[in-house]
Amino acid sequence: MAIIETEAALHEAHRDNHTHRDVNGGWLRPAVFGAMDGLVSNLALMTGVAGGTASQQTVVISGLAGLAAGAFSMAAGEYTSVASQRELVEAELDVERRELRKHPADEEAELAALYEARGVEPKLAREVARQLSSDPEQALEIHAREELGIDPSDLPSPTVAAVSSFGSFALGALLPVLPFLLGASALWPAVLLALAGLFLCGAVVAKVTARSWWYSGLRQLALGGAAAGVTYLLGSLFGTAVG
Repeated sequence: MAIIETEAALHEAHRDNHTHRDVNGGWLRPAVFGAMDGLVSNLALMTGVAGGTASQQTVVISGLAGLAAGAFSMAAGEYTSVASQRELVEAELDVERRELRKHPADEEAELAALYEARGVEPKLAREVARQLSSDPEQALEIHAREELGIDPSDLPSPTVAAVSSFGSFALGALLPVLPFLLGASALWPAVLLALAGLFLCGAVVAKVTARSWWYSGLRQLALGGAAAGVTYLLGSLFGTAVG
């Protein structure tokens, strides 16, 4: 009895320790990348305008316009993308639903063959397919998972995707504008705050990757800083040429 209890405890410990990273990123990945996108694009826009020797008021207005335009663009694009994907999935589910209704035996044999191909003994595969096919909704879910790689009960929401994209982008894009709204009269506080935000976003992204937080943070800081530097240089060149 003690041996059995010990083995059970070991299995429990193994199950607790045997965990994997969230490879899909859940909500964290799209939220952080949306904020990062807002940060980089609006920082680059503002430094480009500032490089053209524009006034402080013009830089601030450009930042606010970039925030609004980018956030609405992200939301509209995300809504359309997710809605189109969902409609395609629902159309494929309707096809599978009709096949299950019209040709149940063929679909059951198809499911059995799939399990056999994965190494299940033929007789057992046919029995498993028969039992799973007894409930039409369960059969649809199984076929959707096995053939389409989707979960019919967990389809993405276009509205949630649009709202989250709008919010995360707007939050990121707000950082470079915030120092000006709080009374700053120079560009460098906005750049410093934006670069700090980029480092933080990169460090958070490390939660869903195998990289260390400092490497991911420094990489994103370098990329964002390079984008800001290039646009500032281009703004200076265009400003001189136009002026």
